[in-house]
Amino acid sequence: AMLLLRAHVLALGHSGVRAEVIELMVEMLNRDIIPAVPEQGSLGASGDLAPLAGLALPLIGLGRLLTGDGVTEPAADGLGRAGLRPLELQAKEGLALVNGTQGMLAIGTLALIRSEQLARAADVIAAMTIEASLGTDAPFDERLQRLRPHPGQAASATNLRVLLDASPIRESHRASPHLVQDAYSLRCAPQVHGATRDTCRHVREVLAIEANSVSDNPIVLVEDDDVQSGGNFHGMPVAVAMDALALSLVSLASISDRRLYRLLDPKTSNGLPPFLIPESGLNSGFMLIQYTAASIVSECKSLAHPASVDSIPSSAGQEDHVSMGMTSARHAREIVGNAETVLALEALAAAQALDLRDPLEPGPATRAAVQAIRGRVPFVEHDREFGPDIEAAVELVHGGTLVEAVEAVTGPLH
Repeated sequence: AMLLLRAHVLALGHSGVRAEVIELMVEMLNRDIIPAVPEQGSLGASGDLAPLAGLALPLIGLGRLLTGDGVTEPAADGLGRAGLRPLELQAKEGLALVNGTQGMLAIGTLALIRSEQLARAADVIAAMTIEASLGTDAPFDERLQRLRPHPGQAASATNLRVLLDASPIRESHRASPHLVQDAYSLRCAPQVHGATRDTCRHVREVLAIEANSVSDNPIVLVEDDDVQSGGNFHGMPVAVAMDALALSLVSLASISDRRLYRLLDPKTSNGLPPFLIPESGLNSGFMLIQYTAASIVSECKSLAHPASVDSIPSSAGQEDHVSMGMTSARHAREIVGNAETVLALEALAAAQALDLRDPLEPGPATRAAVQAIRGRVPFVEHDREFGPDIEAAVELVHGGTLVEAVEAVTGPLH
């Protein structure tokens, strides 16, 4: 992703490089020749200097390349095997290759794509838990949602109405006085999930602008036959967006853990066995699943400290304010990975809980989700090693398979 983004910036024509530089980068992309780039070392102003240097070194026959087996090799070896000749850089080209925000932008873009996918998975998994908890779909009524028209909230509420439609479990207690209002983690799912969605929308706008911007310095103004030094390399727009994305994802993980917790406690699950396991006195069931989720959510809260509020002067005080945008992007990526795991853990518990509601059946959409999980993870009769189950569930969430199974029934979700 970094190589693509950097080639694009140079191709915009304001960096003062020859076409041969861009052509070699494109040829490396086409042949899947990918530089090995260090993740640490960027202050996020003069852009991502150290990571971009790692990206640029193979162009001159130095540095290392990634290989198919997950290790690295000298760049000269990989280029030689592909029949590509290293460049001999000319004036301005070395600086143009290392000055920009494409490190934080690459990591941030991939994290954003995962976050947008996870927002849909979160709605699916929340619907499973709401249904299994004998919760109500009344708070998702479109009339209520129109009175607070945040786009993300509206999209999530629409999804939940679709996901809970035609549920025999829901219909079994629609007229029951057992609860007047569900707990916040159930009835406020659209508001919390929607905040993440709205943040994703904002972050997408920021990253789209950044991806099509010239973040080099100095900048060549060809039309005016001029060269000007500026500050377009400063990563603060991306850094703040990445910090916001990270913060919003913590809430997505946190509310998921709270829903998971409710499923395990008979006082809040409306009749499910303790820890979702038969003979709970002899089996710990899903207790350690929730422990894991709680631990991961706590870790997310630590990672969500905004890196962009930090600044350490460098370069003899000339670069006296920096963005730490690469750190912001890396933290957002870590948090979205953690959030995927927490939601996968909730999905495992929700599938178990829905099976325990037998002979009542879940609705068509949530039934499809349970079937997708049961294709990889069997019902838990007794305590067993959960590691493989967790790995399978994370793959279903991360790879989009869980949402795809549901959308085969519902059509595309928002």
